[in-house]
Amino acid sequence: MGIKKLEEGNQTSVTEFIILGFRNLPELQILLFVLFLVIYIVTMVGNLLVVFLVVIDEHLHTPMYFFLGNLSCLETAYSSTILPRMLASLLTEDRAISLSGCITQLYFFGFLATTECYLLAVMSYDRYLAICKPLHYATLMRGRSCLLLVAVSWISGSLPSAIIIGLISQLTFCGPNHIDHFFCDFTPLTKLSCSDTQVVVQVALTLSSVDTLPPFLITLTSYVYIITSILRIPSTTGRQKAFSTCSSHLAVVACFYGSLTIVYVLPNPTTVKDLKKFFSVFYTILTPMFNPLIYTLRNREVHKALKKNVLKYLPPQAA
Repeated sequence: MGIKKLEEGNQTSVTEFIILGFRNLPELQILLFVLFLVIYIVTMVGNLLVVFLVVIDEHLHTPMYFFLGNLSCLETAYSSTILPRMLASLLTEDRAISLSGCITQLYFFGFLATTECYLLAVMSYDRYLAICKPLHYATLMRGRSCLLLVAVSWISGSLPSAIIIGLISQLTFCGPNHIDHFFCDFTPLTKLSCSDTQVVVQVALTLSSVDTLPPFLITLTSYVYIITSILRIPSTTGRQKAFSTCSSHLAVVACFYGSLTIVYVLPNPTTVKDLKKFFSVFYTILTPMFNPLIYTLRNREVHKALKKNVLKYLPPQAA
């Protein structure tokens, strides 16, 4: 099952993998299914609602909300890359995934995660210009500039992932075929290869560093300048107003990079493997759900757009 003989030698070639997921919690499978189903529905509804509001409400036709709409589009795809397959395995207990399906999932995961790093950096830069360079904001953040920044973000996420996936597709997998994760991530997958993975690992490390460190530094630098500028505002009301324009985005950045650092930067002893799996759930599943909630709960413009375009059509009791 999922294994076939190679033409030369006595090795066998793996054609499918078994994603173990949360198999060590058999008594919680139904509960986990219901929990992740609710999370997926909330994620999709929340992010699609943000996209709808950004498109339909003219008051949200600004650079900040244009970037937010792109982030919400990304989050819907990000969640759909992982959660539907996980839900199916929890419900049917069929944890098998084909080799091509596993590599495809890994590509879209890497592509979307890297793109999110760039979009968060673009949104940080946007807030930096709005708070620190308000007189130049309208000139620097024109429509063409916004489109260019978004295009660069998506392209910068896709190219490195395509290169890494091209290298992984050349590897041979000859068993075992059990992935100790809830999706096809890079490290658990390459560990199962019987080929020499040194080149793949080094290329992936180099590309990941080159492609994720710059947006992280842009985000970090932007917020250093933003916080410094806010602290210089003499009035308390002025500081609160300035901080309210970027606090939602700062919360999203902290959640995303915090969990990402724990999973991929910290050492990987066996004792913290389950803990890292938990934090993987956080940034792959929970963060896409939190993003629209954070932006809508803490944003007056989104509140107004929601009341104007959605809540007015609901019955008074429902609204």
